[in-house]
Amino acid sequence: MQNENLPTEELKKFGIINEDLSFSKKLNADDIQKFLQGYTIVADNDKNRATFQLTENNTKLKVIFLERDKNLSEILEKSKEKIQYSESKARYDVNDNRNSAQLGFSKQAFVFDKETSTVKELDFIKNAPELTKLITERKNPKEINQYKLELEKLKNFLQDKIELYPEIAKRITNDLNIISREIDSVNSIAPDEKQIAKENNSDVQLNVNDRDLYEDANRNREEQEEQEETSHRTKSRGR
Repeated sequence: MQNENLPTEELKKFGIINEDLSFSKKLNADDIQKFLQGYTIVADNDKNRATFQLTENNTKLKVIFLERDKNLSEILEKSKEKIQYSESKARYDVNDNRNSAQLGFSKQAFVFDKETSTVKELDFIKNAPELTKLITERKNPKEINQYKLELEKLKNFLQDKIELYPEIAKRITNDLNIISREIDSVNSIAPDEKQIAKENNSDVQLNVNDRDLYEDANRNREEQEEQEETSHRTKSRGR
């Protein structure tokens, strides 16, 4: 891992580091360490989400803009009553140059922990075994059936995308295998079983939930789009 070749100008634009190259005070020491190790910073603002991840040995910054199907505040509040499910989609089409070779879709479950009064956000793909284990151990038939329904919906969605996006068929197939495995796990569970899914490593996301950080990123994206449109119009007139 290299830190001396960080994409400092991009990190400045998105408010992740300051002009003096120090990291934003919105990030604590643990956040920074995880970010430098490849974890994803997630900045939420209502239905909008921006993710930031260092790639290529920390020399590139990968930024993705997503839109949720529901407001985050609404999800968090309703999760106190029952498990909430949400989907996020990339703002750009999968074949758009700005977001090429990416499915640009994710599905999450929000589970309220009464003991700690916190909400856990778990991704259907990245946190699959943990999510299945958490839901089934609650031993609530309605929650388990709803979870199974959400898994089936995601499976159908992915199956439809394989033919549409052959360039990422391998990745979609891998996601499909994960979802199919969790469906099998849920189907095989007896009412009195507690251990229903094996624990394994997952790509844990660092969730900042920072409105200012999201807005910094969104503003920069809009400025870049305006520059691209102006450049395109100039080239058109020159023909």
